[in-house]
Amino acid sequence: MASQRHTTAGLFVSLSAVWGLSFVAARAAVVDVPPLWLAALRFDLAGVLLLGFAVLTAERWLPTGRAEWSVVAIGGTLFIAVHHALLFAGQQYVTSAVAGVVISLDPILAAGFACALLPDEGLSPVGGLGLLLGLCGVAVVANPDPASLTGPETVGVALVLCSAAAFALGAVLTRRYRTELPVASLQAWMMLFGAVLLHLMLAVAPVGGVGTITWSEGALAGLVYLTVVASGLGYLLYFELLDRVGPVEVNLVAYVVPLFAALGGWVFLGEQVTLSTVAGFVLIAAGFGLLKRSALREEVRSLRTVFG
Repeated sequence: MASQRHTTAGLFVSLSAVWGLSFVAARAAVVDVPPLWLAALRFDLAGVLLLGFAVLTAERWLPTGRAEWSVVAIGGTLFIAVHHALLFAGQQYVTSAVAGVVISLDPILAAGFACALLPDEGLSPVGGLGLLLGLCGVAVVANPDPASLTGPETVGVALVLCSAAAFALGAVLTRRYRTELPVASLQAWMMLFGAVLLHLMLAVAPVGGVGTITWSEGALAGLVYLTVVASGLGYLLYFELLDRVGPVEVNLVAYVVPLFAALGGWVFLGEQVTLSTVAGFVLIAAGFGLLKRSALREEVRSLRTVFG
């Protein structure tokens, strides 16, 4: 039992590190690769790799029926295409730590969308306070200059916030559908669907062709990391943890990821972490604690039982 707990803790830290450093990789890559191109190329490669893995390991790799293809379409649009297009665009203007902290608002936004869109979901006054705290945390991170509310960092935070909202909305909308498709297969098709949408965006957006990409060491290293490590290894770690500990504890990864994003940004890119970023993170984490207080209380009780 102790060995299994240690293994689970190791997986948790590993996933946090893998996804935290993905913000560093993206920040390094968007210097030379336009955000839409970075997102499209990432999921071209990651989708093919994950689908190959699903074909070899999953009981079923092809979606069937309207419900499964609906989940693929919604997830591919919001989780992959919109989320990453906005995230990478925002990372042109903010540090890895700031992006990681703002994205950690995702579980809080999901609770807000669920309250608004799902009839059986409600938000108590304390939960509403948690949502408000989370939004205040983002405002603190943005630290806007009243004289210039359209400054680059404010715009970057707004774009990353919209990317978190897209992901949270996708989580709520896909909850309406029940599917028996293995998670690896589902994620692979979402990636491929999202990649197609990203290429359609490239066709109409004034971004320029593949010739606009400068294949520097940072661009190549960032793309390889995002494709193989963050999308490949990261999702496999996520699936394993989801089976071991369930959705509540997996959500806690979002509150360790910014620590690795900040550390990685400092070590590899020389980025500094500001006091406003730390304060915003504390507010967002407190908001999550209020929203998920009942589930977290149950997790603490179960841990007390395990450790006796």
